[in-house]
Amino acid sequence: MREYAYIVLRVVDFLAERGCDLFDASEWDLQAYRMLRTELQARPVGEAVWSKEAGLREVDAELVPAVWKRAVFSNAKLPQGAVDRDAYVVCVLEQLHRALHRRDVFASPSNRWADPRARLLDGPRWEAMRADVLAGLSLTEDAEEHLAQLVRGLDAAWRQMADRLEEAGAEAKVEIVVPEGGGCARLSVDKLGAVGEPESLSWLKATTEAMLPGIDLPDLLFEVHSWTGFLDAFGHVSERRTRMEGLLVSLVALLVAESCNIGLTPVIDPENKSLTRSRLSHVDQNYLRADTIAAANAALITAQSRIELAQMWGGRLLASVDGLRFVVPVKSINSGPSPKYYGYKRGVTWLNAVNDQVAGIGAMVVRGTPRDSLYTLDTLLNLDGGVKPEMVATDNASYSDMAFGLYKILGFRFAPGFRDLADQRFWRADLPDGEAPAAAGYGPLEAIACNKVNLKRIATHWPDMLRVAGSLITNQVRAYDLLRMFGREGHPTPLGAAFAEYGRIDKTMHLLALVDPVEDTYRRLMSRQLTVQESRHRLARAICHGGPGQIRQAYREGQEDQLAALGLVLNAVVLWNTRYLDAAVAQLRAEGHDIKDEDVARLSPLKDRHINFLGRYLFNIKANGPGQGLRPLRDPNAPDEQDDDGD
Repeated sequence: MREYAYIVLRVVDFLAERGCDLFDASEWDLQAYRMLRTELQARPVGEAVWSKEAGLREVDAELVPAVWKRAVFSNAKLPQGAVDRDAYVVCVLEQLHRALHRRDVFASPSNRWADPRARLLDGPRWEAMRADVLAGLSLTEDAEEHLAQLVRGLDAAWRQMADRLEEAGAEAKVEIVVPEGGGCARLSVDKLGAVGEPESLSWLKATTEAMLPGIDLPDLLFEVHSWTGFLDAFGHVSERRTRMEGLLVSLVALLVAESCNIGLTPVIDPENKSLTRSRLSHVDQNYLRADTIAAANAALITAQSRIELAQMWGGRLLASVDGLRFVVPVKSINSGPSPKYYGYKRGVTWLNAVNDQVAGIGAMVVRGTPRDSLYTLDTLLNLDGGVKPEMVATDNASYSDMAFGLYKILGFRFAPGFRDLADQRFWRADLPDGEAPAAAGYGPLEAIACNKVNLKRIATHWPDMLRVAGSLITNQVRAYDLLRMFGREGHPTPLGAAFAEYGRIDKTMHLLALVDPVEDTYRRLMSRQLTVQESRHRLARAICHGGPGQIRQAYREGQEDQLAALGLVLNAVVLWNTRYLDAAVAQLRAEGHDIKDEDVARLSPLKDRHINFLGRYLFNIKANGPGQGLRPLRDPNAPDEQDDDGD
């Protein structure tokens, strides 16, 4: 224990020698730590006891919690009145570690342990861009006017819910349950049942899938490039125009190697200049970067939005964010433990945003810890392309009142799913002066509208909240850091509490839409989008089959580039499937089949039985040049080309 304490102290000293020092942001006593470091440097390492007279001037008794007092001041193995030096060393270090995690103490300069509030826009910088930022976020009104609009909307939602509950009568899908012992009532909400699949839809799904032509992954990428030119986004790091011959072949080979997680060996061909190891390594180092992959992805997102079939799936205003987890079997500082997902290993989480047209619009690689869901907002603030979504569906892990507040102030409708929907707290707010509520109030809903939003707290912190919004939208600070800063061990800071109060307005609006007693359209919209995300993750697993499905990149940049390549190839597959599904529907209609639009809207491009991801990698760009048109669709009644064993 003593050796560990000294090692930690020496590490902190090492950082201090290189310009990294600790500074206090609260009442935590850093002076005790600094005195301890000085004392350890002056006394021999083997001296484990301080006398009461010689040691108490260095010991801050208030810093020693009750659980440590006996070990520090009353060790039975030491003389009466002596202070156990080793116990005090470990105690101080433990308190320092906890203070770092509570965000009471910060290290500067540092990315992980610095104070995120220090990076917020302030002073002349904020004033210079304030007007433009707030106009872009539609936050130009003063606090009173803005809150008045939100409160009126919340009041209207409560009244609409009360009217619809009365209209539904005994057939309502929700019921208000009042506890016998008193207290706030609860809602009993019917479970969301599965939507039936008509025979016409089953036939359409099976027929269109059977019509998709068989294709190898490299040929698919060449063909998508002939439509979109997305590979032209890969420019040299020097920004000079390249004169390299066969660059497209090298790029496709690298994308296949990275996305399929198979390494370079299976795609190398010493007889082909574009596929030699030296050429592929050169292209990998100079052309495949985060910015070029994002630019190529933007071209695919735009092409997807122009297909009529994709437009029937949605208008790009709904998106979802979820994580796909990968084990990292090599030592890496950018991997984290999560026994639920990795067992005794470590891993990373690939957070990706997917819109309702099944296009991946942004992604982010984070350490695979249980708190990785706090990065969902950061993913949305760094999109590769496409329209900014208005509504964002996530799972329950991303939920908090503060998250609702941050999403709302940035212009998003946060729509997480709730496992405990019936136990959620609903909130109401006082209408502006002069706008008294009706005598009837909210009718039977008065029993659950028993929590009141503190509007005064929001108005008090409104200038700082706007500054936070401006800093997030301009990428001065990460939302992850702020959420950790605002809520420390369940006790929010004053600014965090203001965001929580602000978020409760939008949270209640979301909850009232979820528990609509007549229609479940809103709930099904969320559920469908999350199902699309899960199906897309299944397709990503099918593509990333090598390794076996483990990311062996040790450094963050390598992990980001590999998973970004996977996202790019995944979008190319979705685009290819969407265009051929659109052509298949058009052909069936031309043949006289009655195809319903509601059936077409439930088709999915997340199919892969017709695509070969493994075993054969041929790079024939000439067969996929511009002007070749689409491949002929297969006869849906022809025998299946799959092997007998279904491989």
